[in-house]
Amino acid sequence: MTSLAQGIERIGEMRCGVGESPVWHAAEAALYWTDIPNRTLWRFDPATGRADHWAVPEMAGCMAMTADGGWLLAMETGLFRTARLVPGQPAPAATRVATVAHSHAGMRFNDGRCDRQGRFWAGTMVMDMSLAATDGKLYRFDARTGALDVIRDELITPNGLAFSPDGRTMYVSDSHPARQAVWAYDYDTGTGTPSNPRLFIDMNTYPGRPDGAAVDEEGCYWICGNDAGQVHRFTLDGRLDRSVAVPFAKPAMCAFGGAGLDTLYVTSIRTDDTDPLSGAVVALRPGVRGIAEPVLRD
Repeated sequence: MTSLAQGIERIGEMRCGVGESPVWHAAEAALYWTDIPNRTLWRFDPATGRADHWAVPEMAGCMAMTADGGWLLAMETGLFRTARLVPGQPAPAATRVATVAHSHAGMRFNDGRCDRQGRFWAGTMVMDMSLAATDGKLYRFDARTGALDVIRDELITPNGLAFSPDGRTMYVSDSHPARQAVWAYDYDTGTGTPSNPRLFIDMNTYPGRPDGAAVDEEGCYWICGNDAGQVHRFTLDGRLDRSVAVPFAKPAMCAFGGAGLDTLYVTSIRTDDTDPLSGAVVALRPGVRGIAEPVLRD
């Protein structure tokens, strides 16, 4: 890890095209994430500084741990499962568990994660954001039944999925410049049903577009301010509590990790080939702890 200014450390030397979906694997004490356009999964061990990566057959927008030590990957054409990724060994085969029939050409999954009960949520988007196409959908996947259901449609770039510590509030953002909003929903933990949508944050009034997010143990919502080089923390009532500067313009997603879940890892999007930190992953200590990431429930 390389120390940067203001208590921020760079992890590894990799530069991702679009670094997304960081997930802290507590049993391995390692961070995993996906580089979407390069069709690559990454693993970093903070104790040793070792970085490993594996190729995947499609662009993986997000990933979630499974109870057997493997991974669920939301890719271009659907959801896939893979066995445990072992450093120094080839990636195991990915098995499709659900197929998506997109309504527009050039679509893929984007941001996603499991709810506190182990259901997987992920959104789809049209990759050409200049079209501002509202073909994006928010899906819920229940691995016990294999059901993949559309819960919300008419999204452009779904992002910012997160759940409150008690699981009773779900957050979703749309990071497209035409939207720049974060919504909160009441969430029925028994059925996995969101209701009562309301605007939680109008990001048009804050720096950056609302990209990937995480929730800390106090219930505050951390959202990457894409294009602004900041990560914002909002309180439960939608009030901006603080903003943390990161050393790249386009932070993509954040996740809590480390032994005490007191480290915030932030991935980024590579936009400047001359900037060695564009596309990098950094770690910082925000002064609060996060919550362990749920695994997929079978």
